[in-house]
Amino acid sequence: MLKALKGMFAGGAVAAAAPADDDERDASGKPKVTLAKALKRGWLELWYQPKVSLQTGSWIGAEGLIRARHPELGVLGPFAFLPGAAESDLLTMTEWVIATALRDWNDCAAVGMPRLNLAVNVPASGFVELPIARIIREERPKSDEWPGLILEVTEDQIVNDLKIANEVASELREQNCSLAIDDFGAGYSSLARLRQLPFSELKIDRAYVTDCHRDRGKEGLLESIIELARRFGLKTVGEGIETAHESHKLQGLGVGIGQGFFFAKPMAKTDLLAQISSTTGKRLVERPRPWWQFGAAPTLKTG
Repeated sequence: MLKALKGMFAGGAVAAAAPADDDERDASGKPKVTLAKALKRGWLELWYQPKVSLQTGSWIGAEGLIRARHPELGVLGPFAFLPGAAESDLLTMTEWVIATALRDWNDCAAVGMPRLNLAVNVPASGFVELPIARIIREERPKSDEWPGLILEVTEDQIVNDLKIANEVASELREQNCSLAIDDFGAGYSSLARLRQLPFSELKIDRAYVTDCHRDRGKEGLLESIIELARRFGLKTVGEGIETAHESHKLQGLGVGIGQGFFFAKPMAKTDLLAQISSTTGKRLVERPRPWWQFGAAPTLKTG
């Protein structure tokens, strides 16, 4: 199943740390970074931004966000290497992201937070081109404590193909996984269409969150969104929360979950685990990495 991902590391672990002397450079001399190159050289990392209960302040989940660690430029956000990426590379990255999040949950559980519900972003094309349900079924944690994986897709990407969304949601439910509408409100679709969408979580776009405590127009729109979500049994997540005022306002309106710089910035998995460990007192015992993370498959000795 992960043949394509294993092939990304066929050059060996040294590739990720090798100097980028052969990189194409721009006019200023800075290396040009592409998704294809990041995949080939093993630069990709999945960072996490916690999702917080607005009622208790405790971590209840985390969204996986793609990054690339360039040997010269350091850690790069997605806008530095995703624009112009080939569809095939985006699909390979999506498969890698899903497999990585499934594996990372084991580490979260090992340091004492098995309830942490991880989420990843999936393009609409991924639901068509990738056997996502099968990937999850084969790679998912075996623990009974696993809370499932949330797959986030933006409103404008999925709203035009409800048939596919419903088919995928049905398959995911069998694996204890669910779909979330990301950046809701940015696509300007009818709120009434929520009834037709097979989602369990609605993430309110940051455009409605910013300054919501002093903008009566935004407050009114939020009230409508939250009431409809409540009517349809959807969890609500406020995205891009940057101040205590915004957090308190959203909580007062009935939003259950918050995400944004006010609570925590995206962080490397090692930092996420360290913060969890500081609370639980449990430390991660390193497991041997799969052979494909090192490079070529090991040669079996027959005597």
